[in-house]
This record gives sequence, C-alpha cells and structure tokens, in this order.
Amino acid sequence: MAERRLRVLVGKPGLDGHDRGAKIIARAFRDAGFEVIYTGLHQTPEQIVAASIQEDVDLIALSILSGAHNTLLPAVYSTLKEKGAEDIMLMAGGVIPEDDIPGLKAAGVAEIFTPGTSTEVIVDWVRSNVHPRA
Repeated sequence: MAERRLRVLVGKPGLDGHDRGAKIIARAFRDAGFEVIYTGLHQTPEQIVAASIQEDVDLIALSILSGAHNTLLPAVYSTLKEKGAEDIMLMAGGVIPEDDIPGLKAAGVAEIFTPGTSTEVIVDWVRSNVHPRA
C-alpha cells in the first residue's frame, strides 16, 4: 500500500489581511503533491487547530505579516497541546525578525521562513522533516 500523501493546512492567523504569500505556498505545496487545506483570512488559533484536527493534517503552515507572531504562533502550539494534537507539526513564514525566531522555536514552531526564501527550499524542508502521522 502506498504511503499517504502529506496533508498540510495553510492558514492566516489574526487580523493580517495579506494572503498572497499563503496562496503562493499553498500552490507550491499542491504542485509538490501534498494535500492542501487553506483556511482563508482572519483565523483564530482555536479555529486553525480545530480545522487541523478535523482535516487530520500532518503540518500547519502559517503565514504571518502582522507583527503578532510572538502572540499568535505560541497560541497555536499551546492550543495543539491542549487538544492532544502536538504531533501536528507547526511552521511559519512571513515578516518575522531574526531575533524573534529562537523564542518561537522554543515555543513549539518547528521552522520559520523569512521573506525571500524560495518555495523550493520550503518544499524540500517539508519533505525532509514532515511525515504522515500515524
């Protein structure tokens, strides 16, 4: 039996209304053969986690440009833990200062991609680090 394709939820947490990057990464993930669920704009951490559990995803990929990354990203991870779903990997991309990255990784974000990172690099990272959940 063939291994299940990776399932990725792409989301936009908070009040950030700029979704071009999220749509670009969603397309890159689809082109790479991943199953993609896109939640759309203005999602709360609770909505993102609920959709992730419902859709049985392996990875949550969040795009954040609003500057609220130090609040929203840890909130998503803590909600995953509360729901017993911390085996869903969390990554993010967007305008996130280098100085904030170590704290976000310590708070449960597996990887962070900053502006200018190619979609090929992101897809390669996912292929190397994310595996279908049991």
